Amino acid sequence: MTDRERRISLVTLWGAVANLALTAVKFVAGILGCSAAMVADAVHSLSDLVSDAIVLVMVRISSKGGDKGHDYGHGKYETLAALSVSLLLAAVAVKMMMSGISKIRAVVYGAAIASPGWIALCAAILSIVVKEILYQWTAREGRKLDSPAMIANAWHHRSDALSSVGSLIGIGGAIVLGGKWTLLDPLTGCIISIFIFIVAVRMAGPAFSELMEASLPDETEDEIISIIGSIEKVDSVHELKTRRSGHYVIIDAHIVVNPDMSVAEAHEVTTAVEAALRGKYGQETLISLHVEPDENAD
Repeated sequence: MTDRERRISLVTLWGAVANLALTAVKFVAGILGCSAAMVADAVHSLSDLVSDAIVLVMVRISSKGGDKGHDYGHGKYETLAALSVSLLLAAVAVKMMMSGISKIRAVVYGAAIASPGWIALCAAILSIVVKEILYQWTAREGRKLDSPAMIANAWHHRSDALSSVGSLIGIGGAIVLGGKWTLLDPLTGCIISIFIFIVAVRMAGPAFSELMEASLPDETEDEIISIIGSIEKVDSVHELKTRRSGHYVIIDAHIVVNPDMSVAEAHEVTTAVEAALRGKYGQETLISLHVEPDENAD
């Protein structure tokens, strides 16, 4: 197991333990406190356990190097994990919305909703604190390790924290105001679901683009061209093609050199280019360079 995989697994496992504990606490608090928002919150925390499992499995696979069937490695598995977590988050949002609308319709047609209890309010506060801590830790490590799956999972933690903020508002309002204001509980659940769905879509976009072999941003490609062009004896660079595979970058390019250059010299130039690129984008960067003679050379 690599150091990167070990760090991702450690953070994700601690998150899973916290999610398991919070799920149990929220379900009990939601049932005893008669809070639809807290039960929905518990389901959200339960879905976090699924996303934790997806990240652990996919990152383990993505850490494998290239093999006979995967010349470019298994990095896309980590991207697939990020997309899977995003889709799971979207599904949770839809479920929360449907549940909230169902309860609101029931109230409109004359049904009564029990006022939430203080135990549900306390569970919401606990969830906000724990999940925000998990978000900050997971997001920070995800950025350090350049892990899209980890960052997506961090947002799953953040969405749970925000879900609990909404629950806190809805439950608190229903407890204090009582009566018809118990409608705040399912209404808040619906509002939270909209936000969660938006976050899920925003996370899914980059992951989907990567799976579709999207190029790196223009500014990154310009930077790559600048790095290659700065190497001594490289006259120019063209036919640049880039993409990501999980946490590492793949670069293909044609470099133009003096036609009188020997094969040994050309090899030294390409080695220098590869070293410069890997120094910038990581040692796992996959680079393919094609050397061409400069037709304009004297």
